[in-house]
Amino acid sequence: MLVSVTLFLWAATGVNGYSVTTKNAEVQVRENEGTDLTCTYSGDFGSEARVEWKFKDLGGSQTYVVFNGQPTQPYSSRVTIYGSNIRFSKMTPKDTGVYDCEVSGNGQFGETRVKLTVLVPPSMPVCRVPPTVTTGKTAHLSCHDNIGSPPPKYRWYKDGTLLPPDPSKISGFKNATYHLNTENGNLEFPRVTKMDSGQYYCEAYNDAGPPQRSKEAKMQVRDINTGGIVAGVIVALLLLALLGFGLWYAHKKGYLPKKDESKPNVVYQPPSLYGGEDDDGEFKQKSSFVV
Repeated sequence: MLVSVTLFLWAATGVNGYSVTTKNAEVQVRENEGTDLTCTYSGDFGSEARVEWKFKDLGGSQTYVVFNGQPTQPYSSRVTIYGSNIRFSKMTPKDTGVYDCEVSGNGQFGETRVKLTVLVPPSMPVCRVPPTVTTGKTAHLSCHDNIGSPPPKYRWYKDGTLLPPDPSKISGFKNATYHLNTENGNLEFPRVTKMDSGQYYCEAYNDAGPPQRSKEAKMQVRDINTGGIVAGVIVALLLLALLGFGLWYAHKKGYLPKKDESKPNVVYQPPSLYGGEDDDGEFKQKSSFVV
């Protein structure tokens, strides 16, 4: 079992001289191996001192490991108690966090904390590289691994050459304009040039095992295709001219429908039953009969 420990005492001492301490305040243990978390106390806690262990994970969630003198259900199969200490038979990455040993009794209370890190080597990181970028544009390259514990750091390579985190401090990279974040794995080029074209890959590394390398990916930096833009405009203009000629020719040949000529509106007025009007507008009787 490989356990890397910082040996110092972290104690909570009360005004009446009681104290709660641990010999191993920072513990590192490999995945699937076991380890002990120690807790000792002194002072007038009484003969019925109550010892409890609490765990807080990296996300802030808190749970009991030992409560009322017994391991809780999530830990009962791999945690044993001896005195005020606890022993894990097997550690998992989810066990990374802080463990508080709390002692109470006779009106007194004290606690001590152990920081535990489960060591997990990184896996092959996921590397994202844009295949093509236009000269002068921004390029974002990313590298990430979500397996390693503690969280891995990152380094980048271009054409097999390690890129320094701060290029301004290396004579051969003083003209480089990239920004490299070793904590989150991001590599950014604010304004790419043709010199930035190449094969890129990244590595994730921590203290748990050998570094892991991503697959290589090529980034090609290209100039703006002005010739293609001009050619596109010319083709568009030719298409518009061809469309206009086609409409003119169809109209000339009579292929297009013509507008209907407007016709005058005719209102039919039936002749009067009793007569009509003469040219001078006077009404005259046209016929008569006698019964």
